[in-house]
Amino acid sequence: MAGAPVRRTRFAPSPTGLLHLGHAYAALVAQHSADPGQFLLRIEDIDRDRCRPEYEAAIYADLAWLGLTWQQPVMRQSDRMAAYRDALARLAPLTYPCRCRRGDIRAALSAPQEGALPAGPDGLVYPGTCRVRRLSDAEPGDVIRLDAARAFDALGRDHVAFRDQAILPGQNHALFRDQFLNGIGDVILSRRGMGTSYHLAVVVDDAAQDITVVTRGKDLFDATWVHVLLQRLLDLPTPLYHHHRLIRDDAGKRLAKRDDGRAIRHYRDDGATPQDIRRLIGF
Repeated sequence: MAGAPVRRTRFAPSPTGLLHLGHAYAALVAQHSADPGQFLLRIEDIDRDRCRPEYEAAIYADLAWLGLTWQQPVMRQSDRMAAYRDALARLAPLTYPCRCRRGDIRAALSAPQEGALPAGPDGLVYPGTCRVRRLSDAEPGDVIRLDAARAFDALGRDHVAFRDQAILPGQNHALFRDQFLNGIGDVILSRRGMGTSYHLAVVVDDAAQDITVVTRGKDLFDATWVHVLLQRLLDLPTPLYHHHRLIRDDAGKRLAKRDDGRAIRHYRDDGATPQDIRRLIGF
């Protein structure tokens, strides 16, 4: 009889600031969700303008202080640009170049509409202004977007689906084509100056590292639809997902790296112990 599938997870921070309590919770959830020896660390450093070596060093130190261990070597996204280029090339028939800036997108969505503008995991849902352009027309400074309608046509299905072990465990979560087009739209696969995007890189890397359970905050639930669609288009496996709760401040706001006062390093410097951190985040 075959044994249970290996539960292999990862924690994938970006070295753009010090880790805070929310990161501590996310890392502990990922390690707790893995089988022994199957917890990985990945450094998501594709944003070269914001990433700093001192923050990467702090990631290793803070996680080790919390008592976490991980497989070696650590994957760094900056070393994997060739893999992202290959994936982008495979998706080329379903993509187009886009020159629109945020102000252009907001202006296109604002007129003649009134009220709240549609927003997805990348912010405002792109209205498709550049969809008529071809990749051969790409200019320096363009981003590359996925044509979501053509992607679903290529997929030959009217929905994407995944399972989540934290939200309705054991049941499929499904999002249909029209819901995707209206609520998420044509996401960016390659950003200016990066050669890739979070969406494309995370999908390629999760497959390369044989991740079987992706643990992430509930704020990334909508992004998961993008990742599942890309997995289908690239013939990559779809892991089990676990969208966990978020650590919030006293006002109920999700913690961010700008909340330096809740950085793990500051708690360490003030004499806190790893057990103190676990109590603070309810783990």
